[in-house]
Amino acid sequence: MKRLLRPIIVWALGVSVRVKIMGIALGLVLLLGVGAVIQVQGVTRATFTREMDERALSIARDMAARAADFILLEDFVALRDLVLETLASSKDVRYILVLDGRGNVLAHTFGHFLPPDLQPANAGNQYTGGFRIQRLASEEGILRDVAVPIFQGRAGVVRVGMSEERLEQTLTRTTQQLLLLVAAVSLLGVLAAYLPTVILTRPLLELRDLTRAVGRKVFSSRAQVRFGDEIGQLATAFNAMVENLERADAERSHLLDELRVKEQMRLQLLDKVISAQEDERKRVARELHDETSQSLTSLLVGLKVLGSVVDLPEVREKAAELRALGGKILRDVHDLAFQLRPSLLDSLGLAAAVQRLAEDYAEKLGIHIDCHAVGFEGRRLPPGTETALYRIVQEALTNVAKHAEAKNVSVILREGEASVLAIVEDDGKGFPVAEVMGSAAKDKRLGLFGMEERAALVAGKLTIESTPGEGTTVFVEVPFEQ
Repeated sequence: MKRLLRPIIVWALGVSVRVKIMGIALGLVLLLGVGAVIQVQGVTRATFTREMDERALSIARDMAARAADFILLEDFVALRDLVLETLASSKDVRYILVLDGRGNVLAHTFGHFLPPDLQPANAGNQYTGGFRIQRLASEEGILRDVAVPIFQGRAGVVRVGMSEERLEQTLTRTTQQLLLLVAAVSLLGVLAAYLPTVILTRPLLELRDLTRAVGRKVFSSRAQVRFGDEIGQLATAFNAMVENLERADAERSHLLDELRVKEQMRLQLLDKVISAQEDERKRVARELHDETSQSLTSLLVGLKVLGSVVDLPEVREKAAELRALGGKILRDVHDLAFQLRPSLLDSLGLAAAVQRLAEDYAEKLGIHIDCHAVGFEGRRLPPGTETALYRIVQEALTNVAKHAEAKNVSVILREGEASVLAIVEDDGKGFPVAEVMGSAAKDKRLGLFGMEERAALVAGKLTIESTPGEGTTVFVEVPFEQ
């Protein structure tokens, strides 16, 4: 039952205020009208029933007084004439029966046929108040059978049957008239309620429209204060709220403009810092490659010559050791120069540099790293984009080496029609992204923020997906038009 009533209640509460007010007015009018109809029906029925019983009782008593002599003289012909004459002159009387003291029919108004169930009806010896009334059902409807004794029932009983048809007709006409009156009053009530409803709801509808405008950040309109009632006070409070919102929005816009300017300046400064950092990396890498590597190479050549011209075994052995140490230093210098600024990034592009980076990490960490590049044939990205993507992939692989404890890593580069996508995925232990990113600054985990900043500088978007125990995936997408 509650499930059926709930949608109806929700629908009823969801209609407009106008409909609610007019519905309440109409409901009250209908409730009062229906109550009045029921009350009038009850009073009318009781009045008509009482009058009908009084008329039937008067007829029966008159018949009992006049029929007593005919019964005592056994003049049944005159008794029958009296019965028929009384029936003809009495309205609403359907039948008259005269019974003797033993219940035998002496006279009736049914002609030659007397209904078999009528004679035993309303029988008995008790006459409270000198009469007995009983309702009987018949083909014509409900009949009121009034029995009046003759000489306390010793000489007989007179029974008069009154039809309730006129009572029902009267009640029907009265009910119809009352219903028409209720309908007319309801219509007038609705019309009368419409005007105050419009007066009450028009300011509310205006406030609704203004609220929607405020939701669209339009603060120029104000609510009209018509009266000093609660709705007028609400309109006044609404106008004050709109003014405060307008000032707050202006302040917020001013702060946002300042923030945008500062953010733009920060990004420009960060771009310059990163550019200067990359230039310095390139310079140091070039010096390591050109000057330091050449010096180390010359040193190795000198050691080789020294070992070949000296006959002392100790000197040759020491020269060989120094050559081996110099070779290791030369390889370390080459690795350091590549990490500072890979020459492949400038000469062959992002795909080749990332492939070399993945191979170096796989060799250094002893794990399996798959690297796939799709769509980079015959096209180079802007230098800033290539550098940012390379550093993000490098930082992601560094995080794998430091924290992930992964066994397999996948690096994917895909160049689309409007953007380039880089994905680094591992099967390591993972981490709660929101918790780590929230505490990254506090814990000085600036690598993740650095990845975000590099992506933002080239209008890219960085997304990190990770679940403890299920690995980590880093997505970075950079559009071509920046």
